[in-house]
Amino acid sequence: MVRSNRMRNVTYDIRGPIAAEAGRMEAQGIPIIKLNTGNPAAFGFAPPANFPDILRENRQLNAAYSDSKGLLPVREAIAAYENGIGIPGADVERVFTGNGVSELISLSMQALLNEGDEVLIPSPDYPLWTAAVRLFAGKAVHYICDERADWNPDLGAMRKLITPRTKAIVVISPNNPTGAVYPDEILQGICDIAREHNLLLLSDEIYDRVLMDGETHTPLASLAPDCPVITYNGLSKSHQLCGYRCGWMVVSGQTSEMDDYLEGLNVLASMRLCSNVPAQAVIPAALADPHYARSHLEPGGRLYRQREIAYTGVCSIPGLSAVKPRAAMYMFPKMDIKKLRIEDDEKFVLDFLREKHVLLTHGRGYHWEAPDHFRLVYLPEPEVIADVMERLGDFLETYRQF
Repeated sequence: MVRSNRMRNVTYDIRGPIAAEAGRMEAQGIPIIKLNTGNPAAFGFAPPANFPDILRENRQLNAAYSDSKGLLPVREAIAAYENGIGIPGADVERVFTGNGVSELISLSMQALLNEGDEVLIPSPDYPLWTAAVRLFAGKAVHYICDERADWNPDLGAMRKLITPRTKAIVVISPNNPTGAVYPDEILQGICDIAREHNLLLLSDEIYDRVLMDGETHTPLASLAPDCPVITYNGLSKSHQLCGYRCGWMVVSGQTSEMDDYLEGLNVLASMRLCSNVPAQAVIPAALADPHYARSHLEPGGRLYRQREIAYTGVCSIPGLSAVKPRAAMYMFPKMDIKKLRIEDDEKFVLDFLREKHVLLTHGRGYHWEAPDHFRLVYLPEPEVIADVMERLGDFLETYRQF
């Protein structure tokens, strides 16, 4: 048996072959520091203490299927939250709950794409977006985010990539893997492009409540009330609930010509019956305290301190540099590959794992073309991050590929 042809060009390197090698090493008794996934609870970040009580209180309800879009009180809470942050016309009938945002990305791509349809996706990207487009026979077209401009998208380059086959633009802000927060003028420029070419906007805002340095987040849909927009969000990062798998998407803006697409979403949502009902039950309580993680994000807070240690550590290693992330829990350092004599970023990450027992993800896994970046997750305790920086410096001091 072999995989289907449509799977041939689908990858997800965050949990790919190098992560599998880390698993084999662990099976041999070698402890691995895993900095490949943004999984807060795995590093001791606790979800709200009252959530188990909420699950118990709803245990009878939790045994049954919900509406395919989600429980009505849950969708009402989501619509109220999204309206409250400026998304126009968020309505319960256009709210879909999902087993994490990941499921909803796949669902929305499956409903949208015909063979050869194009979707503009940032480079670097969160690789599930590219994988989902390719899985459903579309073509992922990557627009460059400029490291020299704080990882903001290059709007001129984006505009040149649009063709008659372009169906949508994906926006990830706050960004994974760079930690960038796009300013309003960039977001407005993207909306102008979508408006000019009648494109669907797909806005991944899962990190909208994981902000540092006084940053604020503007929902893309708030700037485009006359454009069709799907906004994706959830609790995995803001409330440290990755394992609950509770996410949602909201269709807003100019929806008068989207009836057929919405019916497709309804069919797909019905085919998977419903999302995890116990996870849905905690959403209203979470949205009553949307900034649950704020103490970790302020100066002196745990995630803030870990970012500072990681950033200072990376910039102190000869041959490495980084743009300081202002959101999320990731950094995307750059390697001076001529100075370090590195020509294959995937091999670098694999060799570092085998020698120093730290799992990173190579930059090309995020559809960055040059082999000169890697993603670092700064979720472990400060002393662990400091240890990782020491291991990385020691490794690069002697490591050469040519």
